[in-house]
Amino acid sequence: MPESWWGNAIFSLIPTIVLGLLFWMVLRYIIRGDRTARLEYDRIEAEERAKAGLPPKGTADASTPAASAAPGAQAAEGAPASTPAPDEPAR
Repeated sequence: MPESWWGNAIFSLIPTIVLGLLFWMVLRYIIRGDRTARLEYDRIEAEERAKAGLPPKGTADASTPAASAAPGAQAAEGAPASTPAPDEPAR
């Protein structure tokens, strides 16, 4: 153990700094691994969707009309508030 004040301060901080760097490295590897796995999964999913003849993942959401996504959009357009069931005749 160092006898000087500066020696004690450095001797006390070195383990904290080393453990902090080790923790940072482990978290960095985990985050990078997760990002790489997600990119690989997205690539595989895009290939499988292409093989199945489906559109790419982002275009399926864009093809839905924006009016149907808003609540109360049918009432604002003048359409009836309730739609009949498939086996129920329309009025």
